[in-house]
Amino acid sequence: MTAIHCEYNGDLHCTARHGPSGAVLETDAPTDHDGFGESFSPTDLVATALGTCVLTVMGITARRRGWALGEVKARVEKTMTTEGPRRIDSLQVRISLPVELSMQQKALLKRVANDCPVKRNLDSSVRIDLIWSDASLMTTESI
Repeated sequence: MTAIHCEYNGDLHCTARHGPSGAVLETDAPTDHDGFGESFSPTDLVATALGTCVLTVMGITARRRGWALGEVKARVEKTMTTEGPRRIDSLQVRISLPVELSMQQKALLKRVANDCPVKRNLDSSVRIDLIWSDASLMTTESI
């Protein structure tokens, strides 16, 4: 079990402290929802969790196989609903893989990214698009 300690600081700002490490992050409501947009919003953290989870499981996979992952990047674009209850409508993750990786390595990384724990938890409620690119590959997978 991991404890995250959250505190409301007023003016739509919150602080969260990671129990095991003591690391702290702050949130603010987005400008389109009465906030100032001075930090991550709670739904931004969901998008961040997805992007970093995808990168982390790929890193674990590479480490366990003894190969260098190289420079992998992910950019997550979050779209909120415009009608009805406010919620995340979709998350589009653009993942850039190093050209040096073999096709087999890339295929394995795609498989593990599609099975990351955050994605598994969001699949039933949010449209998630993983978009893969490198110098020799550009595909879109809607999940």
